[in-house]
Amino acid sequence: MTMITRTSDRTIPAALENRPTRRQAIVGAAMAFGGLALGSTAAWAGADEEISHTAEAIHQEPVFKASRKRVYEALTDTAQFDKVIALSGALKSLPPEFNQPTAISRDVGGAFVLFGGYITGRNIELVPNERIVQAWRVVRWEPGVYSIARFALADEGAGTKIVFDHTGFPKDMGEHLASGWKAHYWEPLAKLLA
Repeated sequence: MTMITRTSDRTIPAALENRPTRRQAIVGAAMAFGGLALGSTAAWAGADEEISHTAEAIHQEPVFKASRKRVYEALTDTAQFDKVIALSGALKSLPPEFNQPTAISRDVGGAFVLFGGYITGRNIELVPNERIVQAWRVVRWEPGVYSIARFALADEGAGTKIVFDHTGFPKDMGEHLASGWKAHYWEPLAKLLA
């Protein structure tokens, strides 16, 4: 025989009277799944081959005696960046197969080819005079391996500072790439903009 308890104007069968409310059930389920997720994360975190503990990154902040507009144009205009490449002298040290012309798309998702084809990639984000984010790679890296190069332009007195961050490149390439950014981007860019 089922007993019925009356609460307010609702009638609740006795078998259901001690069940958790809907809110209590949702909170309980969330806590249970949260516990499972934490347990899974802990198991994953222990797998050394899945998580990099030696991720490298490059952070540089070169300053140029030019407006943000002028710096942005120099980095995104094919003809201007071709002058940066020429001033860097980098093409003289590359093998003859790197002879592709400089090409920089001005569109998000558009491709670029720099330094005779030694550097290629795509524009991920372009905010004129403020930010450039690129999927950037050296052609000799393993197929499908891209790093992220982020150029944030900020006013610095009468000039412009690029807050530059480069991440996601192959292990042990940090020192080589950091010196390359200085020698092949910042120094010739400063000459162009002087």
